[in-house]
Amino acid sequence: MPIVRPHPALQSLRDRIERIEGRPARERSVLPFGIAAVDSRLPGGGLALGALHEVAGGGDGAIDGAAAALFGAGIAARTRGKVLWCLTRGDLFAPALAQAGLGPDRVVHVEAGDDGTVLACMEEGLRHGGLGSVVGEVARLSMTASRRLQLAAEGTGTLGIALRRWRRQAEASDFGQPTAAMTRWRVSVLPSTALPVPGVGRHRWLVELIRARAGESADFELEACDGKGRLGLPAELVDRSVPAQGWRRGASR
Repeated sequence: MPIVRPHPALQSLRDRIERIEGRPARERSVLPFGIAAVDSRLPGGGLALGALHEVAGGGDGAIDGAAAALFGAGIAARTRGKVLWCLTRGDLFAPALAQAGLGPDRVVHVEAGDDGTVLACMEEGLRHGGLGSVVGEVARLSMTASRRLQLAAEGTGTLGIALRRWRRQAEASDFGQPTAAMTRWRVSVLPSTALPVPGVGRHRWLVELIRARAGESADFELEACDGKGRLGLPAELVDRSVPAQGWRRGASR
């Protein structure tokens, strides 16, 4: 799959910003999704390693929240090494993570008492340098906290995922606040693929790339992660170009 390079003027601007912030300009490694329509919207042709990324469900319900967790698990599954998963509620369903490619032998769970402790554990894990990725379930993520996580990830090249989960609807509004994350994603459940016989097809998600630093926002209708953490493009969309405005879900805007 071809790697999409950023426009020279855009790359020059990114390098200038890094110099102003005191960080040396360097080539960033990426983790491609393997779907051209998605990777072409991301700088470098994939999800940046050594960076923090935000993921949330399209609504504040458990179903979209579970889809967001599986989306994050699929990303973590495609990194190398152990995965540190920090959470405040011990409600992860290991067989579901395994179906998304993240087996129990790769996951180290840390159950913390509150968001502050989760963020501290995430930062420690990112600074460790020996993990494939670090996932943390938090309701709120401030600019200061996200900046610390981003810097920790940059220092070791470890991928960080802030999985936003809310106990009450009022907390969901925090997801719109600025953070230092490289990308921000929102995942919603769609009806599964119809089968020619009775049964349940592969799950489908509306995956919204809300923000990508030096990239483009877009919406995608995708099939859920398989046993190796890979997303799929529905068969009827394989030979069809993606609309310029992507797939829209007005209710979630």
